[in-house]
Amino acid sequence: MELLEWDARSYDSLPLPHRRWGAGVLERLALSGDESVLDLGCGTGRDAELLLDAFPQGRVVAVDGSAQMLAQLRSRLADRLDRVTVLEADIREPLTLDDSVDAAISVATLHWLPDHDVVFRSVAAALRPGGRFIAEAGGAGNVAAFRAALRDVSGSDGAEVWNFAGVDETRQRLEDAGFVDIEVGLVPDPAHLERGEQLEAFLATVLLGAQLRELPPERRRPLVEAVAERLAEPVIDYVRLRLSATRP
Repeated sequence: MELLEWDARSYDSLPLPHRRWGAGVLERLALSGDESVLDLGCGTGRDAELLLDAFPQGRVVAVDGSAQMLAQLRSRLADRLDRVTVLEADIREPLTLDDSVDAAISVATLHWLPDHDVVFRSVAAALRPGGRFIAEAGGAGNVAAFRAALRDVSGSDGAEVWNFAGVDETRQRLEDAGFVDIEVGLVPDPAHLERGEQLEAFLATVLLGAQLRELPPERRRPLVEAVAERLAEPVIDYVRLRLSATRP
């Protein structure tokens, strides 16, 4: 599949639970304040901003495949880009950094990547010995009600777009990549929205981007409205895959 480009401004304007997820990931980092951190799938820089705020002597390596997202990140962090290395890269492919990092995070990205073995090996190669990798993403059972609604409307539930992994397979992939001290879990975390414009904007921007890209413009809004109408409640039934691991 072609690399997905995002509407970064619309994305940042929404009441995203991603903000809470990012803050939770950062809380689990045990840093002294002057480390370098890889932000894999950094998006518009929300979490990089939190990192720079929390660790005033630290640095961020911000990696994403979306030019629009990275443009928004540069705007958000314009006064602190001296502490940020911005790298546009297709993270579905093996990633090589010029310098190793002390820690790595990833928020709401892994489920867009078809091969987690490749991702975990890339992260392990980027980390210095003792470096921690902490991430969260959509996991097994994620957005099941939404996917059912999408299937009713379009005939496809998005299986070709997302990779919602389970606990055991994720633990095994982390072990295969050489990580130790592995913790993996699945946590239900529904997002409640307002029916109507807010729900439809959320669906169009966050969940249906890949599907809408394949449609002519005149068919996009009808798809969004039809999926929103099929949902019994204006709730996105997220199930989060949360992991932490250490490179020995």
